Amino acid sequence: MGYKTRKICSERTRKTAAFGYARVNTYGQTLDAQLEQLRKAGCTKIYREKVTGAQADRRELLKLLKAIGPSDVVTVTRIDRLARSTFDLFAIVKQIVDAKAQFRSLAEPWADTGTSIGRLMVAVLGGLADVERDLIRTRTGEGRSRAKARGQHMGRPPKLTPQQQKEARRRRAEGATLKELAKSYNVGRATISRLAT
Repeated sequence: MGYKTRKICSERTRKTAAFGYARVNTYGQTLDAQLEQLRKAGCTKIYREKVTGAQADRRELLKLLKAIGPSDVVTVTRIDRLARSTFDLFAIVKQIVDAKAQFRSLAEPWADTGTSIGRLMVAVLGGLADVERDLIRTRTGEGRSRAKARGQHMGRPPKLTPQQQKEARRRRAEGATLKELAKSYNVGRATISRLAT
């Protein structure tokens, strides 16, 4: 039996897996209700975590996305358990669909990529994600421009006040070492070295 024949046979004999994903934001919350709903929906392997949905590096979600294969089904109790924004939701669902797996949400019946309406919704989500990304970019740029026009400093606040900076420059010119200055102002040597003399 050649390589291609073995590969085709193994794909045919691979069983469809029913995966679930459950998430809560804080450690004070419990996963129990989600786990019960996912088990009732037939999920045999459930990935679970207690982490904010805004966090990009969610270990269990990444494990789930690596584990899925063709014709597998990924189920969540509600869409907001998977992602916090349209852009993130589209990116995650697209990964699932690209793996030739199916995504569905128990609370939102329209969010089932196994149906024609579900596939249409994924396409609409893609368009909405693009619009959301453009709006965020525009709002961020406008906000930054307004702040600069008001004379606001962008970025982290300086560790030393203007008076301390002036004094540190004077002391450095008089021969004080970076180490001495850093210790006296309780900052790193790099902070002192960045001050123009």
